Amino acid sequence: MYSRFCNSFFLILGFVLFTLTSCESVKPTINFNLDSESRTYKLFNTVGVTTQITPKTLTVDSAFVYFQSQKYPITFNTNGESKIKIPLKKEVLLGVHDIDVKVFTGRNRTVSSSEITVLNHKAPKVYSYKIKNTYPHNAGHFTQGLEFLNDEVLLESTGMRGSSKLMHKDLKTGKILKEYYFDNQYFGEGITKIGDKVCMLTWQSGKGFIFNTETLELIRKFNYQDSKEGWGLCLGDKYVYKSDGTSRIWKLDPETLEEVGSIQITTNKSIKSRFNELEWVDGKIYANTWQKNGIAIINPTNGAVEGVINLKGLNEKVGVPATDKRRVLNGIAYNKNTKKLFITGKYWKSLFEIEVVE
Repeated sequence: MYSRFCNSFFLILGFVLFTLTSCESVKPTINFNLDSESRTYKLFNTVGVTTQITPKTLTVDSAFVYFQSQKYPITFNTNGESKIKIPLKKEVLLGVHDIDVKVFTGRNRTVSSSEITVLNHKAPKVYSYKIKNTYPHNAGHFTQGLEFLNDEVLLESTGMRGSSKLMHKDLKTGKILKEYYFDNQYFGEGITKIGDKVCMLTWQSGKGFIFNTETLELIRKFNYQDSKEGWGLCLGDKYVYKSDGTSRIWKLDPETLEEVGSIQITTNKSIKSRFNELEWVDGKIYANTWQKNGIAIINPTNGAVEGVINLKGLNEKVGVPATDKRRVLNGIAYNKNTKKLFITGKYWKSLFEIEVVE
């Protein structure tokens, strides 16, 4: 009798343990759908997420939806379904981002992911310009970067292999006061001044250069990281911003020049790319778009193109043929002391002081 009781007890115990172990080993299947077939949303919209778990009777320890830096708890009903809404607040980064659903059951974690595109909620404001002054510019310079050293002297970088250099130039005469020539292997790109140093990019070599601002003596080189090319640079209030021809503008630590993040540039209609020379103007990034006669005004926090300065007609004033794709607008310099904005282009014979008007 006792032996039969023991055998029955251990059989039941083994069945219970097997059942518990089996339940722990079950990994659920997660399906989730978004309330937009295009998976495209605009800032200040909400994203509806419907999540379905199979088997629906499975005990769920916890479940969350993750989007950017936020985590949203979800609870499944008796049908194994959950619905939540994600608000796209002003802090949301624009561009393409992942939404992840993570479900924890016992020792298991099941993850399912999808991408959404977040665009700005309104169209860029359009501006025009007035020419205030015109100064000479060397028509032999393939301008890549332009910045004020002081009220009377510009820093300018040029590109093309064999012709790339960094210069001090007199604002009013265009005369070269000092220059540094690059080896023929380097194609010079954008610049920005960081304290007593000036940082200059090269295009496809994966390297940037740091110089003494006053003497133009080379101090050191640095390597790019996730950004593969060098296009434009500007120094903001907290970060150095770097364009690489893609839809991203990278945030660099001003001390180490390591990449610490990025923003994706969007309008209310699409994601944009090919941003070239950059300039920091009163808290916004002003950016040339390669081969376009305009400047984008970009919010550095979320990547929204908030405005566009239409500079059509400037190239005609320097005699650039419509068929010449190299002699394009490129070069923005803002004097923080005088609040004046200057524009030039590649191989242009003139540098323009302009006033931006609505």
